[in-house]
Amino acid sequence: MKLKLGYQALIDQAMAQIETVSLEQAQALLSDPNTLFVDIRDVRELEREGMIPNALHAPRGMLEFWVDPESPYYKPVFGEGKRLLLYCGSNWRSALATETLQKMGVPEVCHLEGGFSAWKKAELPVAEKPVKPY
Repeated sequence: MKLKLGYQALIDQAMAQIETVSLEQAQALLSDPNTLFVDIRDVRELEREGMIPNALHAPRGMLEFWVDPESPYYKPVFGEGKRLLLYCGSNWRSALATETLQKMGVPEVCHLEGGFSAWKKAELPVAEKPVKPY
């Protein structure tokens, strides 16, 4: 079966529509109180590899529901007016997610060039996944 539009075409389309932030720009934004880093990777990736310090974990499968104030799963942190800087492992999921949030009308959303793998390769700060209290 040949798909009409494969994953790479979807990613290419998204990349043409969204803002990509370089590692250098992102590192400078780490201390910006108006920027929220959003890690959309699977929880197992966070446990195995860590995450960008102070990032919010918002699993890719829940992101649209957490961002939409009309959703029963809405998270108020997404309504604080901060710039959202999404990232995943390599920047494919974050490109698609950033484009989707733009289509939803979320202002100030961008993603990290190269994803978390590029962040780690550049030896930028990494934190352990926070443990949730039960």
